[in-house]
This record gives sequence, C-alpha cells and structure tokens, in this order.
Amino acid sequence: MQIVRTVIWVLLLVGLLLFSIANWDPTVTVRIWQGIVVDTKIPAIVIVSFAIGFVPMWLYHRASKWRLQRKIQSLENAARTAAVTPVTKAEAEEQHVDEHHDHEAPMRPGDGSDQRVVTTRPGYTDENEPKV
Repeated sequence: MQIVRTVIWVLLLVGLLLFSIANWDPTVTVRIWQGIVVDTKIPAIVIVSFAIGFVPMWLYHRASKWRLQRKIQSLENAARTAAVTPVTKAEAEEQHVDEHHDHEAPMRPGDGSDQRVVTTRPGYTDENEPKV
C-alpha cells in the first residue's frame, strides 16, 4: 500500500512541475479585497488552492486515526487484563450454572432456600422489577 501512495505523490508532483514550467511566464493579477491586489504566477495559485483543500482534510484524517488508535489500545489493554485476571472457582460455577439454566424461574421464598437464581438474557434488564 505504501508503494501505491508513493507513486501517486510522485505523479502529482511531476504533474505540478510540468504545469509550473508550462505556465510560469504569465503573471496573474488577483484582487483579494477592494484595495488589495496581488500579482502572482499561476503555479502559486494552484499550490495555495491545493493546500487550502488538502491540509484541513489531512488534519481531520490524522486526528480520527489517532482517536481510533487510542480506542483500540484501550480495548487491547482491557482484553489483556481480562485474560490475565484469574477466574475463581465460584465465578466459574456461576457461569456454568447461568449457561445451563437460562430459562429457569426464580426460586420462591419458603422453599427452604434463602438464595434466588438470577438469570439474565442478552439485552434484558430487570430494572422495573421489585428488589427482593
């Protein structure tokens, strides 16, 4: 991919050089405001116009690339931390129970058990249910 980018930049610079050589002689008068007039060469106008269009988009691209790199690094760090953190036996059993008893109803009080099995499904929240 780097070679394609380099070839494109080289072709762009060669095209700009050829354009500059062919159009160097005529001087153009540019009126900026009522009292401000600039005599300049055509290649200078082309280069400045290119820079005005290119530089803001390039800066935006670099900023979004930097932001996404930071996001990726934080996700990689979180995954690395999760992979290194040991899982206790109780947590492993809870995960095993949750996997096999997804649709099991909660235990009723008075069953002789003071624990309640809580099952959750992806996208399901029990915020509106009363707390027991």
